[in-house]
Amino acid sequence: MTIFSKIIAGDIPCYKIAEDDHFFAFLDINPVNWGHTLVVPKEETDYIFDLSDDRIGEMMKFAKKVALAIKDAIPCRKVGMAVIGLEVPHAHIHLIPLQQEGDMDFHNKIANPSPEKMQEIAQSITSKYRG
Repeated sequence: MTIFSKIIAGDIPCYKIAEDDHFFAFLDINPVNWGHTLVVPKEETDYIFDLSDDRIGEMMKFAKKVALAIKDAIPCRKVGMAVIGLEVPHAHIHLIPLQQEGDMDFHNKIANPSPEKMQEIAQSITSKYRG
């Protein structure tokens, strides 16, 4: 069971943003920018392109709704998207609020983000989410 599956199951706490029958979104605990959110399928699949075409399409629709909520909650020009998938063997999409391209530099993480600020951001994004 991956760490993401444990988060989805409620075994590990998270800053949850949204959820439906097939997908789960929560703040990255090592964000590169405030509001950095992960979208994961509930189905434990290592490689995003091993998901069925239909499931990938559904995942993108879910991610779009989350991205729109992020953009409404976090001052940014756009919400960037990245699929890297090497750090956790569970398919996931990174959604990151952007002012400039450098805001997606995964080498520049926010050091020790406070739980209070993370909770505040999660609540703000969740309040804008229209599932």
